[in-house]
Amino acid sequence: MSLFKARDWWSSTLGEEEEFDQGCLCVADVDNNGNGQDRIIVGSFMGFLRIFAPHPIQVAEGIQAENLLLEVQLRDPVLQVEVGKFVSGTELLHLAVLHPRRLCVYAVSGTLGNVEHGNQHQIKLMYEHNLQRTACNMTHGPFGGVKGRDFICIQSMDGMLMFFEQEGYAFGRFLPGFLLPGPLRYSARTDSFLTVSSCRQVESYKYQVLAVASDTDTRRETEQQKHGSGKRLVADWILNIGEQALDICIVSFNQAPTSVFILGERNFFCLKENGQIRFMKKLDYSPSCFLPYCSVSEGTINTLVGNHNNMLLVYQDVTLKWAAQLPYIPVAVKVGNFQDLKGVTVTLSETGYLQCSYFGTDPSLFQAPKVESREINYEELDVEMKELQKIIKESTKTQDIMPKSEKEDTLAIMAVVSTELDSVSQAIESEVGAEVVPSVTVKITVMSRLAVQKTILTVCVQRPLALTHDQFIFSALEPGISKSVSLSVFLKDNCPPAELEGSAVVSYSTPTGVPRVVQCKFLLPLKLVCFPVQPLKNANHKLTIDTNKPPVSLSSLFPDFADPSDEEQVNVLGFHLLAGGKVTLLASKTSQRYRIQSEQFDELWLVLKELLLRFEDHFRKQGSNDFACSFSGPIPLPEYFEVIDHHFELRLNDEKFQELLSERAIQFRAIERRLLTRFKDKTPAPLQNLDTLLDGTYRQVIALADAAEENQGRLLQDFTRLKSATHLVILLIGLWQKLSKDQIAILEATFLPLLQDTHELGWEESVDAAVSHLLKTCLSKSSKEQALTLTSQLSMPKDTAKLKKHLTLFCDRLAKGGRLSLSADSSLQQAIIMPGSCATIPESDQEERVAELDPLEMFTNQRQLARKTANAAS
Repeated sequence: MSLFKARDWWSSTLGEEEEFDQGCLCVADVDNNGNGQDRIIVGSFMGFLRIFAPHPIQVAEGIQAENLLLEVQLRDPVLQVEVGKFVSGTELLHLAVLHPRRLCVYAVSGTLGNVEHGNQHQIKLMYEHNLQRTACNMTHGPFGGVKGRDFICIQSMDGMLMFFEQEGYAFGRFLPGFLLPGPLRYSARTDSFLTVSSCRQVESYKYQVLAVASDTDTRRETEQQKHGSGKRLVADWILNIGEQALDICIVSFNQAPTSVFILGERNFFCLKENGQIRFMKKLDYSPSCFLPYCSVSEGTINTLVGNHNNMLLVYQDVTLKWAAQLPYIPVAVKVGNFQDLKGVTVTLSETGYLQCSYFGTDPSLFQAPKVESREINYEELDVEMKELQKIIKESTKTQDIMPKSEKEDTLAIMAVVSTELDSVSQAIESEVGAEVVPSVTVKITVMSRLAVQKTILTVCVQRPLALTHDQFIFSALEPGISKSVSLSVFLKDNCPPAELEGSAVVSYSTPTGVPRVVQCKFLLPLKLVCFPVQPLKNANHKLTIDTNKPPVSLSSLFPDFADPSDEEQVNVLGFHLLAGGKVTLLASKTSQRYRIQSEQFDELWLVLKELLLRFEDHFRKQGSNDFACSFSGPIPLPEYFEVIDHHFELRLNDEKFQELLSERAIQFRAIERRLLTRFKDKTPAPLQNLDTLLDGTYRQVIALADAAEENQGRLLQDFTRLKSATHLVILLIGLWQKLSKDQIAILEATFLPLLQDTHELGWEESVDAAVSHLLKTCLSKSSKEQALTLTSQLSMPKDTAKLKKHLTLFCDRLAKGGRLSLSADSSLQQAIIMPGSCATIPESDQEERVAELDPLEMFTNQRQLARKTANAAS
């Protein structure tokens, strides 16, 4: 049970497809029963008039029929209902109903019933006024200080105030400067009418001024009106509030002064009788209605404010005292006294939901039984506390930002890649220089357990790969019926891809309106981007991978690349990348080693990854789960640094082109301004070769733009090569140090933080910041390094020397037993433990001296040290 929710005391739904507004609700003793119980009068735009006498709802009975005293359908829409002393000769209350072209006053009476149907109520028309103008709203009160009677003032849509002294029409006056009608109220204390004009200002008009003003049954002003004194309609006071008003209420209580409350679009105002502001409250929402009422505190006034967030808020002056949730947006709010309950809040929605409610909660009658006392086993409590603390600690370490998904999704997606290339290539607009660019078909199937709407399927692959179609929209998915789509993937740009992986993402909304996303990934075949060739005998870049299993024939691992008739391909295979060079794979006949070599360092990645995947699949089919690969090292950092330097050089060129292009563009605009000045001059002066200078500058701008565009294309291709080389280095480090999946994930997040380079943030500064963070946390040697703070702003460095130094130090600390971790405990480690329970590494200045060396020289020394150690062991 929510404390901040309006408690339903009585409610009813009025009609079907009817509309209601602010003036359609009134609460008063309209049948003059004299027992202190109010009735609820509701009129609708469909012409229905209903009167209710609500009683508290019993759970077993539901809404009783006798709650509805009267329901009649009138001829015209009901704009507003009011209760007052509208009939001469009596001080009984009568009901005034405003229609667009009529004003009707009814007497509501009840007759005691003698049968089980109960009392009967009826209305009797006392009098009516036919209006010459279309009505908007009305107000009533003792105009002119009359005693025991109420007069009515109606505001028309064209700005005329029509005054009716009960059965008779008194006079009419036009409001000056009128454009659109606003709320209208009468103040009995000052005998004046208040409205908010289209100028967004509150205007007050005395009744006596309205009565003695010139007759304005027509809008034309005569010369007497223009020059006559004392007869023009002048406002008593004006206050600019700067916004349109939704409603006006004038209240007068014993413990508080008379105040004028105005509800604006974003504020509500409290004014004194003379128009001075007592206070105002800025609202953080869009209000829909309000009602000031008496407060128990001296000198304050409470205000009920309904808003479009289905909330009803209670303010004491400007202080929020309570907030209650409603099941709808209220358009009108009143307070009434009903059977056994006073101060009931009555609200009405635009669609006709009428509710009587109160704030707070129902009293709880439940009393908890006494618990039998028992002895406390402190040992069991200690064990339970330790288990709970362990669970809490583990959950804080592995806590995810995203909420966990359900065990079974509403929608399932599956992607199947064809085992054969397309017989007819579907590649379009490919920049690859090969004669035929192959493509492969991917079939994606979507099936839903429930009916979902507006399902969008998006397929993604990373450049330089491309798709024939990347998005599909399903208008509706029926339960249990699958829908499939097919598309083709091909190599578009003229460079080898860094990944042969794609993803299919489906976004949809559940039947309850909750947005969901389902994703699946698929692997593309290696033959999509390369084809078999004769292997190379020699190459610049070579890597050797060791395994713990007997050697496997390459022809059995790569049947789609091997020629069965060629016996030499048992131990050697050649691959030719469509947008790159040749890669050779060799297998040792006696040992468990495999060598991969190529002329380009980054081109080793795809073939090596495919080799490891096929190894795992081969031994999994044989039932062997202990297959493992290793790399003896060292990590080929010099080759990796060459790729980094080439990428950084293109970034520097891009920055230079941008600067030169900006300078030439400024020069071009300056020459244009001077030429325009010469051409506009009435006595033109010689151009002094400005036209030649303009033409030359234009040619320079075009040439620079072409060069910048070409460099941008090369930069995109080189970034793909950098990602391939980075993937290769991550794989080698993982095999070298036998890292776990979590540690490899940290490596990937460190070395591959960006999908693409931008002018604001590039790969070099991002990786340098990430590696520096690891060096100062989980790979730190002492607390001094942990105390060093990293800069919060990343900018493009001048060169890559600092990055290469940090990468060298990173690999060196991994080689000495450092382990990657993102847990909170890793920042506390002061020393790094060598694997195999070795002693801690003593701190010395040797590592710092090594870090100052050139990275190439450092790793040359490491290789020499490795050879000496091997010779000594042999």
